[in-house]
Amino acid sequence: MGTLNNAMLNRRQALALSLGATATFGLAACSGGNASSSAASSASSSGSTTETTQKVDSAAFDKLVASGPKAEDAVIAQNKWASKVKSGGKLRVGAVDTSALFSQLDEKDGRHRGFDAGLFQLLANYILGDPMAYERTLVQSSTRESVLQNDNVDAVFATYTITDERKKVISFAGPYYEGHQGILVMSNTSDIASVDDLAGKIVGVQDGSQQSKEEYVKKYLSKSEVQTLGTDGELRRALEQGRINAYVTDCALLKSDMVENPNKYKLAAEFGDPDPLGIGLPLDSDGVAFVNDWLKKIEDEGLWTDLYKLFFGEEGSANPPAIQK
Repeated sequence: MGTLNNAMLNRRQALALSLGATATFGLAACSGGNASSSAASSASSSGSTTETTQKVDSAAFDKLVASGPKAEDAVIAQNKWASKVKSGGKLRVGAVDTSALFSQLDEKDGRHRGFDAGLFQLLANYILGDPMAYERTLVQSSTRESVLQNDNVDAVFATYTITDERKKVISFAGPYYEGHQGILVMSNTSDIASVDDLAGKIVGVQDGSQQSKEEYVKKYLSKSEVQTLGTDGELRRALEQGRINAYVTDCALLKSDMVENPNKYKLAAEFGDPDPLGIGLPLDSDGVAFVNDWLKKIEDEGLWTDLYKLFFGEEGSANPPAIQK
């Protein structure tokens, strides 16, 4: 093998020593990547509670994101989007702070850790040579398009589902993760075990999410009373207070809620078509090609899988979803 491939192997061998010591989640549903759907089907029918016991190895995470590839200056110079990021000295990222599996702020050291956070730090390292060379702008479902349109950020990493409607106003790289829709209920709920059981129930959805759109409600929630609230935290409080019976959103977000609150909630079911998460970029930006090339590179080097395993355990043996051209 060539020198580059040997370097990849050595890097992965070093990372394996750190990652091997990390505990794993027992995630029964909401599979990402191309994992087998057998566990997901079982969870759909049984409404089983997901165990969430892992504490992320921060040192292993930090080592992983610092180990990623770095782009040559000539590669960056050929791309307008990447050149802008390079000249600005920071990757301006739209992200969240409170998603334990995808992007959570550690107030002790000011670092974001999670699957999304790992990816945007790997991208910062690729362009700027430093995984900490990023500036985070807090986003919600309802603001992800506007921060790109107003040039407040260079990219959005925020469990951002790729949809045709969104592609009219922004562009996507990826997808980098694939899951499904999920139904979150309190752990003692016994009368909701499928999407059909939402008939006659009060169902909460997040403003600006695909679940709040008319066509989604018509397809899945036409027999429910739908309430739209602003944030994930508001929806969980409404669920805890009994103001809604169930909370419907991407499984990716529900996983994090369950990690944050062990034994409080359960995933009643997952449903619908595969849910591809993408990296939001300005409309028609040449950054799409640049970011897709980088994403393919970290997938080929095994960093995507290593990062996935760090947060999702051995379920991370699944392959990443095919990048859209």
